[in-house]
Amino acid sequence: MIPIKTDSRKVVPGDTFVAISGHTVDGHDYIEEAIQKGATKIVCEHGSFSVETLVVENSALWLQKYLVENYQKEIASLKVIGVTGTNGKTTTCFLTYQLLKKLGVAAAYIGTIGFWYGDYSKELPNTTPEILELYSMFLEALEHGITVIVMEVSSHALDQKRVEGIHFTHAAFTNLTEDHLDYHKTMENYLQAKLLLLNQLDGVMVVNSDDEYAKYFMHDPYVTLGYSGKDYKILSYEEEITGTKIRFEVNQTPYEVETNLKSKFNVYNYLMSLALVHCLGFSIQNILDVSKDIYPPKGRCAVIKVYDAVAVIDYAHTPDAVEKIIDAFLENKKGKIITIVGCGGDRDPLKRPIMGRIATEKSDFVIFTSDNPRTEDPEKILEDILKGVTKNNYEVEVDRRKAIQKGLEKLKCNDVLLILGKGHEDYQIIGHEKHHFDDFEEVQNYLENSK
Repeated sequence: MIPIKTDSRKVVPGDTFVAISGHTVDGHDYIEEAIQKGATKIVCEHGSFSVETLVVENSALWLQKYLVENYQKEIASLKVIGVTGTNGKTTTCFLTYQLLKKLGVAAAYIGTIGFWYGDYSKELPNTTPEILELYSMFLEALEHGITVIVMEVSSHALDQKRVEGIHFTHAAFTNLTEDHLDYHKTMENYLQAKLLLLNQLDGVMVVNSDDEYAKYFMHDPYVTLGYSGKDYKILSYEEEITGTKIRFEVNQTPYEVETNLKSKFNVYNYLMSLALVHCLGFSIQNILDVSKDIYPPKGRCAVIKVYDAVAVIDYAHTPDAVEKIIDAFLENKKGKIITIVGCGGDRDPLKRPIMGRIATEKSDFVIFTSDNPRTEDPEKILEDILKGVTKNNYEVEVDRRKAIQKGLEKLKCNDVLLILGKGHEDYQIIGHEKHHFDDFEEVQNYLENSK
């Protein structure tokens, strides 16, 4: 246990409280509360207090240096696999984590859907946690005998040095498409943030060579995968009722596997997880033998049967991800595709009209709705989305519960309802508060009430 806290609510007697000036909250405002809870030392950028106080120029930088100097050697025995990219990080990491566990490795997963190891799991506030929480989880993993950690590495985390001091044994690049430009401002900045991962990589980089940004991540030693992949080459795939059959080559040797995964983009995610595990030293055949027992994480192309149709819940919340999942169901289309989608508030507004255009051009019908409006007016977000729409095959329903109900009521035989944007999330963020809301529950409630 690291005797340091940056959240005053978590302080216990004897802790050091580090006051960090964040994007929305200033830790200096909570110093007195931390002292009342038993903090015996304060690290801050200004002020004088009743307990030992260390005033530094940058408290966040002080914390990074402290953790690296005091705990880097302790966590160095862990093998760490880092996956970066706009889309596919969660599924790739979670599949890799499952494969390793099935192969007898004491593995842990850190990412969008939480912190997992053994029979334990907990939710996390960020794709890649703040550096103090991350180091604490690494130490916890060590205490429980974990030897390999598979983690998502976001561009924010790299830019903000949340993974400072962590050396990656292996890493992977999934793809790069427009997202987070509210933070990075330009695609070049976004790319450069992602490339920071290479500075902390000690081993093999697995690269999706079909992506236009692949060349920037070909950092020796590296291997490539995809239709253009030289090391892991996709030959073909065949969609089945409950999954996908994938044919591929590894160093020109052909293989075939039946997976519990749907859609083209999961072909990439599966093959990337296979490549990472293969690079760790496991044989392809051993990996294939356990592949029948792994599943996508909750909210990643999750299919729910709705009488003679299906509802699909997916986390797609970028233009590229929305396009890919609609395209995936267009390939074997038998009925209509109805899409429910929105855009998050206080996030990149430039992608909103793009998502509106893609959804209406590729779907038979679209219901635009709310998706974590945060501090923005949800109707204003929807107005931004509609700026990219040129077809008249949509309606607007601000209330997400009503939108899902309307979408389900429209389903006829062989139709597909894509409920996009939230995936595993079981909340809506309105203002600064989380309100319970789960797309899965909404579908299940509809099914129960319509019996």
